Amino acid sequence: MKTILCFGDSNTWGYDPASMTAPYPRRHGPEVRWTGVLARELGADFKVIEEGQNGRTTVHEDPLNICRKGKDYLPACLESQKPLDLVILMLGTNDLKSTFHVPPGEIAAGAGVLARMILASDAGLGNRPPQLLLVCPPLVGDLSGMPDVEAKIPNGAARSAQFPRYYEALAASLKCGFFNSQEVVETSPVDGVHLEAGEHLKLGQALAAAVRGVLG
Repeated sequence: MKTILCFGDSNTWGYDPASMTAPYPRRHGPEVRWTGVLARELGADFKVIEEGQNGRTTVHEDPLNICRKGKDYLPACLESQKPLDLVILMLGTNDLKSTFHVPPGEIAAGAGVLARMILASDAGLGNRPPQLLLVCPPLVGDLSGMPDVEAKIPNGAARSAQFPRYYEALAASLKCGFFNSQEVVETSPVDGVHLEAGEHLKLGQALAAAVRGVLG
């Protein structure tokens, strides 16, 4: 059996866009989330581990949201879940927040810090590094209907549209797998950030094909 760790933010957690105005966040069901779709598509010979967290960043400490820095949690996560055949890394959207004042290229560089940690770890089989599939986060949509969100993620659409070239270049430099989610999914018109159920389905199916390509 091959084991896959999916390390990401609220779109890996499965945040339901309809709950944006609710008192607390709700998530899509396990079978709806892209991680669940991925597991179903790959079949019984694969184990898919969900590791999504709302608000997770790459390397930044959020002063308003504690314990969200991926860099801090990743080593323990790799250690506790080893041995891993593959890590799917999809982070960067939360780094667009005005709190951090980080341009798209440096956001990809933050993802690169985590990517190198994975590729230098002993979390794979035989204490070797696992393989890595670096995923470019989805394009941020129209936030004009959510002024509070738009204030937090200024120029989100234009800035996130620059992600693919930086993430693809990063993957090429690391010689790891690359997948551009912006070619497959669109964020919800409700909040411009999260994925509707149908988009989770498309992402899970497309990533299943990408995983097969990486793992052979």
